[in-house]
Amino acid sequence: MLPSCDVAPPPAGLRLIAIGASAGGVEALGIVLRALPATCRATVVVVLHLAPGRSSQLPHLYAERCQLPLREAQDKEPLQAGTVYFAPPDYHLQVEPDGCFSLSQEAPVYFSRPSIDVLLETAALAYRRAMLAIILTGASADGAAGLARVRQLGGSAWVQDPQRASCGIMPAAALKRAGADRVLDLPQMAASLALLGDGEHK
Repeated sequence: MLPSCDVAPPPAGLRLIAIGASAGGVEALGIVLRALPATCRATVVVVLHLAPGRSSQLPHLYAERCQLPLREAQDKEPLQAGTVYFAPPDYHLQVEPDGCFSLSQEAPVYFSRPSIDVLLETAALAYRRAMLAIILTGASADGAAGLARVRQLGGSAWVQDPQRASCGIMPAAALKRAGADRVLDLPQMAASLALLGDGEHK
């Protein structure tokens, strides 16, 4: 049986939201990012599977749809509260224990670089209970192992309802491997994220 999908605020003490998406993710991310309020103090990090060799226009694409500043993550850059970061194309994005990003060009995971698993597994070690991981639409199993690690270390996990996703393969794989604290459609997820505010650090 799926966890309750009623609208409720994200977990208390939240400092990091990590979002993974693939096929169908451009539209889904637009809905999710639009919901984030200007008062959100958590850092938001996004991995969207992109074709290698092409520059990312994601910060520009979502600029008018998101109230928070958006940027592409840079190597050795400290994570800033209330900012949305996107993984650059053809690099794995990692979160280091010192609160900085690092980029690598190690082998693709599920044919993808950046990898959702790499982000989630490294971020889970750095943020533990202060982290929320979100898996959206996609056509691979990337993110399932990372989500399991997030939950193992005390973080929270939301997964898009596979039956209502543009491509349900990735959220279904995440649920099968890791389970979830909440299974939501996009309107429910947006409504819950809209409740974020100045209390995340409390």
